[in-house]
Amino acid sequence: MSKIGIIGAMELEVETLKAQMTVTGQTTRAGMVFFEGTLGQAQVVVVRCGIGKVNAAMCVQILADRFEVTHVINTGVAGSLNAALDIGDIVISRDVIHHDMDVRVFGYALGQVPQLDTLAFPGDESMIRLALSSCEEANPGLHTAVGRIVSGDQFISGKEIKERLIAEFHADCTEMEGAAIAHASYLNGLPFVVIRAISDKADDSAEMDYPTFEREAAGHCARLVEVLVNKI
Repeated sequence: MSKIGIIGAMELEVETLKAQMTVTGQTTRAGMVFFEGTLGQAQVVVVRCGIGKVNAAMCVQILADRFEVTHVINTGVAGSLNAALDIGDIVISRDVIHHDMDVRVFGYALGQVPQLDTLAFPGDESMIRLALSSCEEANPGLHTAVGRIVSGDQFISGKEIKERLIAEFHADCTEMEGAAIAHASYLNGLPFVVIRAISDKADDSAEMDYPTFEREAAGHCARLVEVLVNKI
């Protein structure tokens, strides 16, 4: 039977899911509270990991070791790097890259982790397909795209760095946890998908847009995830 780990960086990204689930257990590890139970008919563990890639990677490892999850979903918000993606739209990870990893001096591609056999961590194809159909069911009429997500320990809010990320990675959105979750899932052999709703344009307007639209965007993701877990 599937047991799905659901990770959000912030409380607003997981609060709706926790409210909808039947909680059968609660465990604290590394300052993170893991809520175990059911969401519909699905066995799930829902957790707020905190912001940034270290927190996110630690969270996946705890889900793998302590809870023995079979799948990982990362839900949350992101800044758009694609002019076709507006605030509220959904991006489902085709793949995920660390945009702040740079060891080109030793011959690695920009974004590649040294001694790792991949540059981009691919989302699970079956989970991607199910996420697309789940979004159509949960958020009818909402624009959804499968694309590249890039992550780094920075909130992107300037035109110059936004344009650099687009040019260097051909990415669709940027955030702060997805690549670490993808990386840790990859090393543990866990199928994963990162789901992001656009909360801002990752440019000079981001500081104003993000607080205004983050809750609405997070709600789009939560509705998608609630349907998705019962399809896996």
